[in-house]
Amino acid sequence: MGKRLSKSWDLILLSSFSIILILIIYLFPDSFLRKVIGLPFILFFPGYSLITFLFPEKKDLDSIERVALSFGLSIAITPLIGLALNYTPFGIRLTPILLSLATFNITFSLLSIYRRSIARDPFIPRIDFSSLGWEEMSRLDRILTVILLIAIITSIAALIYIIVTPKQGEKFTEFYILGEKGKAADYPTKLRVGQNATIIIGIANHEYRTVNYTVEIWLVNAAYYNNTTLIHHMYFFDRFNVTLNHTNINIEGNWTPQWEKKYTFSISKAGKYKMWFLLFKDVAPPLPSKPERMKDFAGTEAEKRILDAIDGKILSLNLNIDVSKI
Repeated sequence: MGKRLSKSWDLILLSSFSIILILIIYLFPDSFLRKVIGLPFILFFPGYSLITFLFPEKKDLDSIERVALSFGLSIAITPLIGLALNYTPFGIRLTPILLSLATFNITFSLLSIYRRSIARDPFIPRIDFSSLGWEEMSRLDRILTVILLIAIITSIAALIYIIVTPKQGEKFTEFYILGEKGKAADYPTKLRVGQNATIIIGIANHEYRTVNYTVEIWLVNAAYYNNTTLIHHMYFFDRFNVTLNHTNINIEGNWTPQWEKKYTFSISKAGKYKMWFLLFKDVAPPLPSKPERMKDFAGTEAEKRILDAIDGKILSLNLNIDVSKI
């Protein structure tokens, strides 16, 4: 029994690493070993266990062919297992894929140990470059062998680089307003002159860089005729800046805000307004004159801000507010 196991050290090691990977993922999910063991677990173990089961004899394949076929078959087996899981209630998720691949690796490793034990001249890997038969190879075989090794090493290196340096996702900014209680409801839509109202303004930076944001607030009285916006009044209301670092999107955990501001305001003039919240990245475009609270910029170049916001060219939000005298 001990002799049989010594002849199958590679398959025992393969099965052990499959089990160790499961433990690492669930006990130490942030460990670097997850990637170190995970790469061969996906790209080498499935093909190697299957190749060893199909060709246990030493004469069937040489070492280079076994390595090359192990990578090639693994790249084919892993997607097929994922495709099969897609048609099951488990779906393509971490746990089903992990357990399915581990089961495949361990099952064929055990079958390979049995096949190797009854083979006349079984293939037993040894760390001995002389076993490659380099001296007996023709010049053409040597060149092809070197090219194959370079291709395998390059492919592994490229894959490791892609995994370690993941591609950036879509760049965007979250911009939202909430009611005083932190919900998308109970907005202050009817006020009296001078009455205080509170909303929550929120921003989250997913731009993969640090961004200096400028928030501008405008009170606009406008009309729409024949798909044309006519701005009667455009009162500057407020402006403030906030600088935020990039934050990743957590799609699995609970949503948490990156930056929020409780904003309390009152309006000194009666009327029906649309309160516009404009968000500018890095630098806000200049205004034709110094901004002052309730200064009317209608008829100036500042109107372009609101027109661009209506056309979706500026990240913006708006709130209808009816302000009465009493």
